[in-house]
Amino acid sequence: MKRFFALLIAAMMLCSISAVALADDPIELDVIICEYGNNTRNWFLGNGMNGSNFVDLFTAANPDIKLNLEVVSWSDVHKEVSTRISNGNAPDILNIDTFAEFQADNLLLPVSDYCPEDLYNDFFPAFIAESVIDGTVWAVPDLASARALYYNKAIFDEVGIEVPKTWAELKDACAAIKDFYGDEVYGIGLDLTEDEGQATFAYFAWGNNGGFNDADGNWTLNSDQNVEAVEFIMDLINSGYANPSPSTQTRYELQDLFGAGKLAMVIAPNQLPQYLQEKGFQVDYVTADIPHNEGATGSSVGVMDRVMAFRDDSAPDQAARNEAIGKFLKFFYDPENYVGWVSMETFLPAVNSAVGALVEADPSFEAWLNVLANCRFYPAANAKWADVRNGVVVDVEQRALTGEEVKPLLDALQTKIAGE
Repeated sequence: MKRFFALLIAAMMLCSISAVALADDPIELDVIICEYGNNTRNWFLGNGMNGSNFVDLFTAANPDIKLNLEVVSWSDVHKEVSTRISNGNAPDILNIDTFAEFQADNLLLPVSDYCPEDLYNDFFPAFIAESVIDGTVWAVPDLASARALYYNKAIFDEVGIEVPKTWAELKDACAAIKDFYGDEVYGIGLDLTEDEGQATFAYFAWGNNGGFNDADGNWTLNSDQNVEAVEFIMDLINSGYANPSPSTQTRYELQDLFGAGKLAMVIAPNQLPQYLQEKGFQVDYVTADIPHNEGATGSSVGVMDRVMAFRDDSAPDQAARNEAIGKFLKFFYDPENYVGWVSMETFLPAVNSAVGALVEADPSFEAWLNVLANCRFYPAANAKWADVRNGVVVDVEQRALTGEEVKPLLDALQTKIAGE
């Protein structure tokens, strides 16, 4: 009997010790970060923050949280996330561009569940507004970029042309460049791939008073303005004024062509100067507004990515998990960390607290903030945006490249999306 009680006491002590150990185990957060450039992986996982990296620094400051952080390329991330969700293994924290399809499937936590109030108030309100559905904020902005027309000044001077402001002037400039250089230099770079095809559509649709939807949020994909915009894109390509393989050449290849002097104009984000420098290109370039059609209002294209948190109803302590997610955000957006991240990849910040340091480091940065103020954004708060994005690229642009008529293609997409 004494032996029995001794064994019982020992077992109870082991259970008690195990319970303490479990209580002391760190909360694990699975995090997926998109790969923005050559520095992303190193900054988060390598040796990119003054000899350390984000995960190491975060872990040192938050020993009660374990980050399982992956950096995934943009070309793979949508498929990766979809597969993980299908397998019941959604990440706790995701950095990506779209969010509405996840919210529609009841997969996301409201931002108010995990984001500290002082951090929430630091975000630019216009950015937060892009992630609102039915009055609830479902994601916070990660960073932003704005697009502008870059042109090779040396080529323009040699040909003797001015920077185009309208579509007619753009076509004339491309014609003059082709007459002067033949096929050695292309007039403008156009990306109709699944990477940036939706951006090219936006450049010209918005530059023709068209776009994805109207002021009430109704889809207007087959509007006359959009038909004219895509037809103009095809005209530039069929006239030999653009890069030869727009369905396979991504904006990175276009930026390489621009850097090598093989492309006179390219529409690119504010990161282009750093990209050219890191690649060793030396180009005498100037930035200008994206050309628009005569009588239309021009605008830049703003691209904003997001950070969101997924629901995990199986988590043993929801409050502790939400607090851990909040700690991740606080650490990431702390100016001591975030300014380095944004400036390293030359993005535009999502929080007010980072602006002063960025402008102080590079006064020219302030001009891009002004550009961003006049940007239009994709309608990513609509759950059908992912289908629209893919449809615009694959069903419309790439099929139009093979010779199919633009209007029937846009009509079919409108019917598919809006049921009209």
